[in-house]
Amino acid sequence: MDANTGKIIDGDIKAHTHQCIKNISNILDAAGSNITRVVKVNVFLSDMDDFAEMNSVYTLYWGDVKPARTCVSVKRLPLDTDVEIECIAVL
Repeated sequence: MDANTGKIIDGDIKAHTHQCIKNISNILDAAGSNITRVVKVNVFLSDMDDFAEMNSVYTLYWGDVKPARTCVSVKRLPLDTDVEIECIAVL
């Protein structure tokens, strides 16, 4: 979602993954943490065929030292988006 409009941004799974991680990063920064302090990530995909493209973006942010991750396919996500990401980070 675009943080200003609350609407799903245009684009494909890669664009949506970038936006999810950007939103996570902004929330963590506001809480006094940052994306390097993420210890667990849960990724929800509406189509597991999108895993490789989502993962290519995910790797840009977490590189070789990735936090623990779960990725599951779900039947449907809110607002019919294709990806949702949640995480746990330390302060």
